[in-house]
Amino acid sequence: MRVAYLVNQYPKVSHTFIRREILALEKLGVVVERISLRASGEELVDAEDQRESERTHIVLSGGVMGLLIPLIWCLTTRPLVFLGAAQLTAQLAGRAPRAWKHLAYLAEAAALTKTYVGDPPAHIHAHFGTNSATVALLWSALSGIPFSFTVHGPEEFDHPESLGLDLKIAQARFVVAISNFGCSQLMRWCPSDQWKKLQVVHCGVDDGFLDPSASSPVPDVRRLVCVGRLCEQKGHGLLVEAAARLAEEGEAFELVLVGDGPLRPQIENLVRDRGLDGHVRITGWRSGPELTREILASRAFVLPSFAEGLPVVLMEALALRRPVISTYVAGIPELVTPGLCGWLVPAGSVNSLCDAIRSALHTPVERLEAMGEMGALRVQQNHSALTEAEKLRALFFPEADAGKVSKADAVGTLRNLNGRHSLRNRKNLPTGN
Repeated sequence: MRVAYLVNQYPKVSHTFIRREILALEKLGVVVERISLRASGEELVDAEDQRESERTHIVLSGGVMGLLIPLIWCLTTRPLVFLGAAQLTAQLAGRAPRAWKHLAYLAEAAALTKTYVGDPPAHIHAHFGTNSATVALLWSALSGIPFSFTVHGPEEFDHPESLGLDLKIAQARFVVAISNFGCSQLMRWCPSDQWKKLQVVHCGVDDGFLDPSASSPVPDVRRLVCVGRLCEQKGHGLLVEAAARLAEEGEAFELVLVGDGPLRPQIENLVRDRGLDGHVRITGWRSGPELTREILASRAFVLPSFAEGLPVVLMEALALRRPVISTYVAGIPELVTPGLCGWLVPAGSVNSLCDAIRSALHTPVERLEAMGEMGALRVQQNHSALTEAEKLRALFFPEADAGKVSKADAVGTLRNLNGRHSLRNRKNLPTGN
């Protein structure tokens, strides 16, 4: 059982959920080829991400000729199939604002077709319904390998028509949404006869978070932590404004912002202008263990997002038994129940956010611990990476009855594991396990 995982940029600091999904699938006996269209270009601070980088094939590492030669090869060796893929490319390009990029996507798909022609995976799976799903669709059209993709949001739901979401759903074997909300949005953009393809498979956390020993009692400190990319959709500016109002009221607290991104200079200026240097601290990205320590050192977690899919970092905080403050956005209410494991506020409401933070600062530690326990139970029930990977494996290989593997699949898996037939041993792919 072998699957090619296709992502625009992998590994990446903000894509730990993909890494966990891949590792969980491998625990279940699935051989996963990691493929990134381009290098992330960011520093990988986590050792696990660094290891994943060594195992990942970068499509664009071969330069222009690395795309042109496979394009010509596909045209000459399978002209009718190539024509069909070119027609799909034209359909997608006709909807997109930058149509010329789709020629590059076709070339990337041709490069993957040529690379894997002698030893193709059984299935192609892309994360995100954007350009990675486009390349997966075209690779499938050129090779005949079935494909699927996971839609996260909010980007796919912001631009469903220009992304050709309906066309991708129609061509895919199945499509994954990470929440019921996400599934409902996909239903909006495809005919009802395609709804049977839509599957809900949650992102998850691994045993490192689910193990009760990974947690610790809620500290009696007036400290909150926020983890996320410093960008428009996460609501950091609103959070800093709420912190300024609470400071003006005389509330004692510390707010730690873990992350980095394009808005960091703006947020740093806002912190300085509002006189919050003694209240707000920005750390930049942290490794997995460092991030866990930041969460455990706080009494609650806060993420006032304006747009989301379903943030994995909320699952991590709840698994570590810390209640969370977030917003009524996308799939978040499916995870966080107000009063039970945290607080939810209307997105964009600074007054409601102030009220929730104030409540978290004044809630007794014993109550916070009870809320954290409920949150951890919810994550364990619905967001175990291994449990969700089992759902994916069944979707990838529906012919495997209740996890039974055919003799041919078992032989293929062993050959890939021992490296005799693995593409990683070829010159055009990196080595490493």
